[in-house]
Amino acid sequence: GKVISNAFTFGAVPSAIQHANGTAIYVESDFNHVMDVADLAKKLSAHPDCKHVLVSHMRGKVADMAAIQALCDKHGAVLLEDCAHSLGVRYKEAHSGHVGRACAISSQSYKMLNSGEGGFLLTDDPAIAARAAVYAGAYEDLNSKHVTVPGPEHFKGLPETIPNYSMRMSNLAAAVIRPQIKTLDERIEKYNARYAALAGRLEESCGAHLSIPVVTPEVSRMVHDSLQFNLDEKFSKAMTQQFLEECKAHGLPVELFGHRSNARNFVNWKFAPAEEPLPKTAKMLARSCDVRLPLMWDDEDFEVMAEVLTESLEKVLVDAGMPVCEEEA
Repeated sequence: GKVISNAFTFGAVPSAIQHANGTAIYVESDFNHVMDVADLAKKLSAHPDCKHVLVSHMRGKVADMAAIQALCDKHGAVLLEDCAHSLGVRYKEAHSGHVGRACAISSQSYKMLNSGEGGFLLTDDPAIAARAAVYAGAYEDLNSKHVTVPGPEHFKGLPETIPNYSMRMSNLAAAVIRPQIKTLDERIEKYNARYAALAGRLEESCGAHLSIPVVTPEVSRMVHDSLQFNLDEKFSKAMTQQFLEECKAHGLPVELFGHRSNARNFVNWKFAPAEEPLPKTAKMLARSCDVRLPLMWDDEDFEVMAEVLTESLEKVLVDAGMPVCEEEA
């Protein structure tokens, strides 16, 4: 069936929809890098046979989930959350993923919990939990060995009627993750303090030339383990490319979400192509940049990062004959 999801997400999301024999219907994302609620309403009305909405919290940015849930309820669609990037993020004081029927969290190597590869499913729905356990390998009566599954009444007939894909985390991966849980809050605090200083410095020095996505008001805690910003509209495609090259020359890798090789650019999903134009998302991707904030760096390193980003922007503007400061305009 059809599954509505963000147009701005990682290629693994449409891949998962395709893997489940679904058809992805994409909703526009805005310059705050979250799902456009107004466009979701249009897509749900245009596709009344769509009964699942999968919201991806890309780079930990959570949309207006109350409005999204209300639309799902109105149209009889099940809300699911992709929390691969939002571990630790809180929406209305509750952890991200608690609005939808179920959510998925990743422990891939770039995530807040790192087991190399892997992840886990969270749900209060016993039917989903039971099926997930069987898909994961709970054949015969092995479900009784799980500590977080519903009662045996929810497993009746499942091992005989759905396949065993053995899609489960290994004990080794779980053992790698468990010690990291104890340091999660400490790491989040460190990430957020560094981000606040870096973002503040960029807004002060480059605020006329870029914008930093605004956090949804209902989000009570963010996890800023990376930095995203949108270059101003005056930056042409050539100027944007020059900015990326300037940063790279200074040893700082900066990714453009809209690059033709970026797996977060929907035009690269030939396996699950968009059936309708997505101009708002395309415009955002063309000028949205992404920088990782390595935890192992020292605080002073982020001061250098701010300098590299600022100087690279200024170099591009000077070469284009544009004013660097508002007073020069």
